[in-house]
Amino acid sequence: TEYLSGFLIEKSLSIDNVFVWAVIFSFFAVPREYQFRVLFWGIFGALVLRAVFIFAGVALIEKFEWVLYVFGAFLLYTAWKIAHHDETEQVDYNKNIAMRAVRRIFPTTDRYDGQKLFTKENGKKLATPLFAVLVLIEATDVVFAVDSVPAILAVSREKFIVFSSNAFAILGLRSLFF
Repeated sequence: TEYLSGFLIEKSLSIDNVFVWAVIFSFFAVPREYQFRVLFWGIFGALVLRAVFIFAGVALIEKFEWVLYVFGAFLLYTAWKIAHHDETEQVDYNKNIAMRAVRRIFPTTDRYDGQKLFTKENGKKLATPLFAVLVLIEATDVVFAVDSVPAILAVSREKFIVFSSNAFAILGLRSLFF
């Protein structure tokens, strides 16, 4: 029951990822044939990052039981922010902190080079828009994980149950997207 509860919580809290992916792919005009690769690596990265969140969260809760109240307050705060969000506000992904970091750390190109995340132009290694999309998808997953991982930790503190329910819910999202 803990696994099923965790799976349903994660699935319901992460379903909006599918819509965010669609918005990101359309904003960057990612060709359909390249989306599979980006989501493959995006899901892989999400699993790694969520494993870190889960193991750190369980260790933190085991050491300091009162942290659950902080997680609960944070969930209430994010719910309030979502309920009071201005839906008419335009989102510009070029102003996103993850996108600015990619452009600051890696020289980038505006041109796709097949499914490559990096390409060479004039002897210089450049990040393609596909790499930027991957970083943005990972960044949005971190934002979504910040509220879904504490929600699952309220159901179970068994690391394997929490991670496996999280992993299978996320893996199902990719197939749901396609």
